[in-house]
Amino acid sequence: MPSVELIQAVAVTAELCGRVFSEGAARMFVNDLGAYPEPAVLKALTRCRREVKGMLTIQDVVSRIDDGRLGVEEAWAMMPFSESQSVVWTEEMSQAFGIALPLLNEGEKVGARMAFKEAYQRLVSEARDAGKPVVWTPSLGHDKGGREPILSEAIAKGRLTYDQAQAIGYTLPEQKGNQVLLSDQQKGTLQLMDSMTKKFTVDKVVWP
Repeated sequence: MPSVELIQAVAVTAELCGRVFSEGAARMFVNDLGAYPEPAVLKALTRCRREVKGMLTIQDVVSRIDDGRLGVEEAWAMMPFSESQSVVWTEEMSQAFGIALPLLNEGEKVGARMAFKEAYQRLVSEARDAGKPVVWTPSLGHDKGGREPILSEAIAKGRLTYDQAQAIGYTLPEQKGNQVLLSDQQKGTLQLMDSMTKKFTVDKVVWP
């Protein structure tokens, strides 16, 4: 059941956008957003109050919900524009790029970008309307040296797990051999201890 806070936030946001909701209308509006976490909806409503001009709609809120999917410009910038490049992307990014790829192959970069943008926005909207969670998957290019930074970044951003990276036969730096990588803070601590005791030694440590 939606909270009173959420219902009130919808009513206030609608009024600030120029439309007054009755309590029943606000509850119905909230029910239509039931597939999304309440904190995410509240954040989206905050953005609506700042950005929406005119009557508040469900799409205004949904399009501003942070569900882990990227904006269209950021998504386009991540595309693998050659077979050597690796990428960790969502289903919507992959499908939209498939639509744009024939135009890219013909040298129509502007047309490809527009086709990607239109398809990606439609696919993301459909996924959000259906309440589908975002799913990230890796697509590895021919350049083996370029895979590590892409996978490492995806793990750091919570888009992939170590287990998922291992499942595609790749060993990340943190797990190479039986060694460990230390953060800058950890290295500083060890260096301080070493300077104080002159006896501290570290085995099996790889400094980046």
